[in-house]
Amino acid sequence: MKKVEEIDLLKYEKELYQMGYKFICGTDEAGRGPLVGPVVAAAVILPMNYHLEGLTDSKKLSEKKREAFYPIIQRDAVAYGIGIVDAKTIDEINIYEASRLAMQKAILDMKQKPDYVLTDAMPFPDYSIPVKPIVHGDALSLSIAAASVLAKVTRDHILCELDQKYPQYEFKNHKGYPTKRHLELLKKFGPMEEYRFTYKPVRDLISKGDKNEEVHS
Repeated sequence: MKKVEEIDLLKYEKELYQMGYKFICGTDEAGRGPLVGPVVAAAVILPMNYHLEGLTDSKKLSEKKREAFYPIIQRDAVAYGIGIVDAKTIDEINIYEASRLAMQKAILDMKQKPDYVLTDAMPFPDYSIPVKPIVHGDALSLSIAAASVLAKVTRDHILCELDQKYPQYEFKNHKGYPTKRHLELLKKFGPMEEYRFTYKPVRDLISKGDKNEEVHS
């Protein structure tokens, strides 16, 4: 069985280099599952045949590792961009469409337009640039892995800022994910405007008329 560390994370990029593509962009999002805050995407174009020891899917990295890679990727990238879609828009268009929108915003945010896009399993129908969705792309493509780190760290920073604004929800600990503690605090204090009201735990709380049913702004 092939070991994970033996996987060539530049396999897809190298194939595209050989086809003549130069600016290959990886894109990924963070924050589909949380009950609160935006979904954040990043897009990254790495230098040709780039190597960064230990870089992989952000979910497999410790917070300390992600934070360490974050400025290195920003420094070394040919270009990178960030796309943010807020909770209100997520409620309006659904999280899947919001994730795609965030990725496309991230691509537009880059100083260098890519000539090919690799995504983590996200198709871009009728897009102006060639796109290849790769299942588990954040673990198979270095460009997507780099984007996953930028997206995750950017979103974590946003939640830490939200924690300063609303310390009673302890966002810096759970980052908005529906942990047992988060659900306890949500029930105690009720949702404020940054929550995603179409998500079941929040929707159920409102519909049951629990304490602090009104939305806090």
